[in-house]
Amino acid sequence: MTSIVPTLVTGTASSSPTPTSGVRAAHQGGILEGANPSHYDDKNPIIVFIIQAGIIIVFCRLLQYPLSKIRQPTVIAEIIGGILLGPSVLGRIPGFSDAIFPIESLPTLSLAANLGLVLFLFLVGLEVDLRLLLKNWKISLSVGAAGMALPFGLGCAIAYGLYHEFGEDEGLVPISFGTYMLFVGVAMAITAFPVLCRILTELKLIGSEVGLVVLSAGVGNDVVGWILLALCVALVNAGSGIVALYVLLTSIAYILFLVYAIRPVFLRILRRSGSIQNGPTQSMVAFTVLLCFASSFFTGIIGIHPIFGAFLVGLICPHDGGFAIKLTEKIEDLVAVFFLPLYFALSGLSTNIGLLDSGITWAYVIAVIVIAFVGKFVGGTIAARLCKMVWRESFTVGVLMSCKGLVELIVLNIGLQAKILSTRTFTIFVVMALVTTFATTPLTLAFYPPWYQKKLAAWKRGEIDWDGHLLDQDSHSIDSDPITTDKHDGSDVRRLLVYLRLESLPSLFTLMSLLGGDKPGRSVSRVHPSKAGAEGGSDEAVAPITKRPLQVHGLRMLELTERLSSVMKESEIEEVATKDPVVNSFHSFGQLNNLATSGDVEIVPEGSYAATLTHSASDQGADMVLLPWSESGMLSETATTTVEYSPEHMLQNGPHTHFLTSFLNQAPCHAAIFVNNDLTSLAKRETLPFGPMKSRQSLRSSHGVSAARLADRAHHIFFPFFGGLDDRTALRFVLRLARNPDVTATIAFMDIDRLAAGEAVPSPPEASPKNGVVNVNAASSQESIEQEKSFFVAMKDSLSSELESRVVFDTVNTTQPLQQVFQRAQSEVGRSPKSSGDLIVLGRGRESRANFRKEMQSLLATAGQTRYPGSDVSNLLGDVAHVLIATEVKASLLVIQAKKE
Repeated sequence: MTSIVPTLVTGTASSSPTPTSGVRAAHQGGILEGANPSHYDDKNPIIVFIIQAGIIIVFCRLLQYPLSKIRQPTVIAEIIGGILLGPSVLGRIPGFSDAIFPIESLPTLSLAANLGLVLFLFLVGLEVDLRLLLKNWKISLSVGAAGMALPFGLGCAIAYGLYHEFGEDEGLVPISFGTYMLFVGVAMAITAFPVLCRILTELKLIGSEVGLVVLSAGVGNDVVGWILLALCVALVNAGSGIVALYVLLTSIAYILFLVYAIRPVFLRILRRSGSIQNGPTQSMVAFTVLLCFASSFFTGIIGIHPIFGAFLVGLICPHDGGFAIKLTEKIEDLVAVFFLPLYFALSGLSTNIGLLDSGITWAYVIAVIVIAFVGKFVGGTIAARLCKMVWRESFTVGVLMSCKGLVELIVLNIGLQAKILSTRTFTIFVVMALVTTFATTPLTLAFYPPWYQKKLAAWKRGEIDWDGHLLDQDSHSIDSDPITTDKHDGSDVRRLLVYLRLESLPSLFTLMSLLGGDKPGRSVSRVHPSKAGAEGGSDEAVAPITKRPLQVHGLRMLELTERLSSVMKESEIEEVATKDPVVNSFHSFGQLNNLATSGDVEIVPEGSYAATLTHSASDQGADMVLLPWSESGMLSETATTTVEYSPEHMLQNGPHTHFLTSFLNQAPCHAAIFVNNDLTSLAKRETLPFGPMKSRQSLRSSHGVSAARLADRAHHIFFPFFGGLDDRTALRFVLRLARNPDVTATIAFMDIDRLAAGEAVPSPPEASPKNGVVNVNAASSQESIEQEKSFFVAMKDSLSSELESRVVFDTVNTTQPLQQVFQRAQSEVGRSPKSSGDLIVLGRGRESRANFRKEMQSLLATAGQTRYPGSDVSNLLGDVAHVLIATEVKASLLVIQAKKE
């Protein structure tokens, strides 16, 4: 026994590692032990990959910012970023490529890039809506065929020179001229459908006739181009002609199998899981991605590139119920932000501008660019012209069809990997793709500028002749009496355009119901509080007066982002609009309130919100545009109710105030900004006090919440009248609201004694600043003050008997108008806790310059509200509105600007 123990100990000791033994655990301390993180380790490649990915993403994003200012798509920044990181620029720095992109690390980078490419081609297939191709097959066939045939033929012609000039370059496999010619023809003829959609959406052409033609032709062009490319790759990879035939027949059989066997089963699974109606579940996203990879695997092993399998699966995915859009939203960000920049960087590493080192090479560069552009431009233009489009429209179609972009880079990389193209010819075609894509947006704006679009639309509607002269110039007699003219001109709002925001829907609905038509049955007419006692009753049942229903058009604007799903929504805007819950709620409200409603959805960049709203107001012939104030200060909508009314939220300057200012400066009609403060006809819920220990579960099941009672439908309006065009329009609008039997109104003429107040009489409007900003309304001279008084008296005398019991006109002599308005507002509004909310109406007042800023600051300081400066809000809504919001007066505000004369 004693002899065994020393033996075991000796054996154990000898088997333990020694400092001199060759077997040792890897270093775990990393840089703490002096390791170089940029040194590539094939057993741990993730560190170098993270460095590479970080540099690539940051580089592309930095380039994207300045290029976006000249309206270039993201792909331009990614192409240029890849070229700069490659041997053309930064690769010339000694040691850069060896340190950042060592040769042995490229397989890992290539694997990630190609995985992203498979997912991207799946997204491209999702984006292609074959229903658009079937609906417009005639124009798609003509423009698409001409847009492919001519550049394909010219590409085959220049392929002869490229084949014989650069056919002996290093790294090429011996291929026949026919295969080479087919590839070059496809590279010349293909159109970048994803980039094309993005450009059309940014230029707001996707809903126009030009956009419809280009999208229809682009879908067919894309599908045919990928089929031809798959054929070309099959011919290259096949060892013989019979193998190529087998590959082609297998591909056709697989496509039929996907369409007639896989797709019906796939649709049945999606319907049973509810993914089409409610969006894809996580399980269905996993199932679809697995189907995409399985298809890529099959097309890869039969001799065609894996991306074709992913593209085919994208094509068979349904677009019903917005499934394709919702599925794209689940995947797109990771692909666009992470994987695609890697792919372009990998392309840039294969691009070497330095190889374009001879005159004949640059001659071919110029020839390839010219042939690629001219072939597409001429083919698309002639086909569009034969489809009875005007010349400028036809030129625009030709320019847009010449867009290459991302898809061209994918085609070229496939050619490089298949060794059809050498690095030199690959670089030639990359330069062509960059130039043609870069030129698409500026050439489109040159041929089809916005002013020409408006002129062409008016000409097609028959409103003007080709020279721009109006075809209907009926003259209308104008009353020479200015008071009579102001009294009757524009006295009613028959067409109202409403900017729909999710967070503002309840209050907007309440305000529109006050303007709406009459409901069946009898109505109860309210009596002004000051007249209730004198007339011996509070309410009186009267038969409503039949009025023409108000025509209301609701416009919901969603932000156009860089996401592919956002572009897909724009291309399928009709279906998006029919399923939009906000627009559908708006339609239902109109049917219940005798309003003739129509709704639309626009997907535009935030910077174009004001221009889009202006364009819609002109198209709809709106008399007034109603714009809700953002309770969060942002243009983006919020679906929660956590944002409460508070001066801190209302008075902060943000994108929404900039949007409103831009619109008011170019508004083609009357405009009203609505600042909500609990204006609603909904019943108010009363809750009993509960202790802090109640959980959310107990709160839901608690009986401490009393039944909601019907709210008092009464609304009281207070309107301080200062004078000016805006106030005259606001006064007419108050009387329009007062037609509703549930509305009472107090209209107070603020007769300001400026001399007693120590203020100079303001100067005429010609001497006002250019920005059109206002503080409060006032008359610019003694004559205009008397005219405003005469107008006020005329409106009072013309009050109908129906309104006499509900509307009170009053005159207030004051030297402190803001103080007087504040005190009157407190006494007029918010007196009944059971009411449906009161309203204060103000005119924006651009004509006068009575400066009450000192009085406003003093009033706010007295009320302890100096922490809300809100200079932009004062300029936008006026000092009166600023005071009322900051002091939390219990009423909503409606600030009205009249149509510019």
